[in-house]
Amino acid sequence: MVETSCWFESGQGHHTVVRSHSLSLGCSLKIDGCALLTVAEARFGSLVFGQKVGISVGIGLPAIIDTNMPLTDVTARNAKPAATPRKLTDGGGLHLLVQPTGSKLWRLAYRFAGKQKTLALGVYPAVPLSEARSRRDEAKRLLAKGIDPSEQRKLDRQVTKAVTDSTFRNVAEEVLSKFEREGRAHVTLIKKRWLLDFAFRAFGNRPVAEITARELLALLRQIEARGLYESAKRLRSTCGMVFRFAIATGRAERDPSVDLRGALTTHRVRHHAAIVDPVGIGALLRAIDGFDGQPTTRAALRLAAYVFVRPGELRHAEWKDFDLDAAVWRIPAEKMKMRRQHRVPLARQSLAILRDLKEITGTERWLFPSVRSQTRPISENTLNAALRRLGYGSEAMTTHGFRGMAATRLNEMGCWNPDAIERQLAHQEADAVRRAYTHNAEYWPERISMMQAWADYLDELRESGKVLPLKKEKARKVG
Repeated sequence: MVETSCWFESGQGHHTVVRSHSLSLGCSLKIDGCALLTVAEARFGSLVFGQKVGISVGIGLPAIIDTNMPLTDVTARNAKPAATPRKLTDGGGLHLLVQPTGSKLWRLAYRFAGKQKTLALGVYPAVPLSEARSRRDEAKRLLAKGIDPSEQRKLDRQVTKAVTDSTFRNVAEEVLSKFEREGRAHVTLIKKRWLLDFAFRAFGNRPVAEITARELLALLRQIEARGLYESAKRLRSTCGMVFRFAIATGRAERDPSVDLRGALTTHRVRHHAAIVDPVGIGALLRAIDGFDGQPTTRAALRLAAYVFVRPGELRHAEWKDFDLDAAVWRIPAEKMKMRRQHRVPLARQSLAILRDLKEITGTERWLFPSVRSQTRPISENTLNAALRRLGYGSEAMTTHGFRGMAATRLNEMGCWNPDAIERQLAHQEADAVRRAYTHNAEYWPERISMMQAWADYLDELRESGKVLPLKKEKARKVG
C-alpha cells in the first residue's frame, strides 16, 4: 500500500491529480464522484514511495476518468477570469485561454518538427466554439500533410497583402505619392486625382494585372459620351502611368492603355479665347471696372490683365509670396507648370490693386479666398464665370486669354526682346539646344520696363480705346 499522489491521463490528453490516496493492487478508486476503477485495470507508469504515481489509463477504458470533458458553449460563456490566466481544454490541443482581463482566446497547442507551438484561432465569442473546432481540424489536416499551420498562416497573409497592394487604386495612390515627392504642382495632383476617380469607380478594387484594354476603353467611351474628349485622352495617359508603374514594381506584365492608341475620338483643339484688338481690350477693361460682384473677384480680373500669369497661379497667390516694397511677386516652383520659380515685376497699377486688396484679405493666406471657406482659394471657374456675367462668353474671352492678349500685343509692337516676353510668360524654349543656352537668362531689367509699359498701355486703352504704341520705360532695379 502506498500513501501518495497520482495523476491520470486519458488518450485525449486530459489529466487529473488525486492526492493522498492509498493504492494497492486490487483496490478500487473513485475520482471526483465518478464510477470506481480498480487499480488492477490500470497500467502503472512509475511508482516511487513518497513521490508521484503515474497511471496512464488505456484508451479502451471508460471515459468517466476524464474530468476535463469537451467544452460546451455554456461553459465557455460562463467562464470567469481568475488572478492568473487559465485554460479550459476542449480536445485535440484546442483550449480556451481565459485572461485575467476577461478576454477569452482560442488557442491550439501542437507539435511540429519536434517543437511545441501555439496557434491563435480567434477570440470568443466572435469565434464560436463550432468555428474554433473547424479551425482546429483544418490545422490538423495541414499537420497531416507536413505543413506547419503557423507558417501557412503567414504565407496566406502575404498573399492577401500582395493582392490588396496590387489593386489599381493602391498602385495609383503610389503613383500620386511619387508625383508629390517629385514636387508636382498641387493643382496638377488635384487634376490627376480627379481623372483617376473615374477609374477608381470602374475598377479601382480590381488587381491591376487583370484590367484589360476592353474595360479601359469602355470607361473612356463613357467619358467621351459626356463630351469630355480631352479628359478621356488624359485619363488614358494617366492610367498608362499607373500600369507602367505596376510593371516596374512587378505587379503587372503589360500596359493595356497602349492598345487604345487611335481608338479615342480626336477632338479639334480649341485655343483659349482671347481679345487681342486694342479697341476690344479697352472695352473689356472698362467692363471689369464696372463689375458689381465680389470685390476680390474684380481685383483678380484687374490684376490678371496686368500680370498675365496662368489662372491657377493667380488663384493660388499667397500674400507671403509678395514683396510690395520691392515690387515683385515670387511664385514658388511647386506652383509653376514648368517647375521653376517665376518672378513677376509689379507695375505701379498692380501695386495699387494689391494694397487695396490687402485691406480686405491681408490677414488671410490667400489673396483671393473662396467665399465659402477662407481656407482655400477661389475655384477654377470663378473668374470665367465673372467674365460670363460681363457678357463675354467662352468663345470670346477666358481668364487664360489675358496671356494670349499680352503675348500678341507685346510681340506685335516689336519693342521687346521675344525672349524677354517668353520668360515673362514662363514659357519653356521649344528648341532643346537653344533652351540649354538661354536657361539662366532672365532679362530682368527689360521685363521690369516691359511690365510697367504694358500696364500704362492698358490704362490708356481703358480710357480711350484707341490704338496706342507701346513705349519703353527706363528699367528700375528690383532684387
